[in-house]
Amino acid sequence: MCLLVGQFGSEYIVSYKSILHQLSADNRIYVMTNSTLLEQLNWRYATKKMDATKAVPQEKLDIIIEAIRMAPTSSGTQPFKLIVVTNPEKLADIQKAAGDQAQITEGSHLLVFAAWDNYTTDRIDEVIDLNVEARGDLPMLHAYYDNLKNNYVPRAAEVNYAHAARQAYIALGIALVAAAEQQVDSTPMEGFDPNIVDDILDLKARGLRSVVLLPLGYRDPSADWLLPMGKVRKPLETIVTHVE
Repeated sequence: MCLLVGQFGSEYIVSYKSILHQLSADNRIYVMTNSTLLEQLNWRYATKKMDATKAVPQEKLDIIIEAIRMAPTSSGTQPFKLIVVTNPEKLADIQKAAGDQAQITEGSHLLVFAAWDNYTTDRIDEVIDLNVEARGDLPMLHAYYDNLKNNYVPRAAEVNYAHAARQAYIALGIALVAAAEQQVDSTPMEGFDPNIVDDILDLKARGLRSVVLLPLGYRDPSADWLLPMGKVRKPLETIVTHVE
């Protein structure tokens, strides 16, 4: 369980044995479980049936979204947008475009990861401006991103979209872990028609293309056929090769 405790100064005390605490950059204390990362990953699974009567609290949603914002991306470009969908009509339309997967409407929130359709000079310049604001107007900074523009902007739009989509997948991975840490269930989905979802959310007008969906909610223990089954993963020795 994770709580957003509230606004405090730089010094704080939380005296409770079962929680850890951390002061974030925005001066809020996020209280986290002290279960281990591997315990959290073993707890999570691709939930097949969610309890439509239970909504993810705003403070938990905020932490998951902040984790997505903090995800690493190539050259710090963050070439994607996160669309948080709660509108019932939009959710119903997206569900139809996703093979009627029930989690889309049973979950309380749908996260849509939408990648840039292309790298442009203006988009990279916005990244430069953020860097200048945070790190100063450094010549090496401009040289780095000028080189990036020279390499990225002339490329085919489809090549650039594919690269941007891979960055969105990094953020998806962070989102899955963050949701597990918050004891929030999630189900990553690629099985949908991106062109239809793009139309539903008017993404093309924003220079975006939908990449992957992530419903958030809470499992329904009485109706989820996958919940009682053991987690299946390949043995370590079959997927890991050490080069020494």
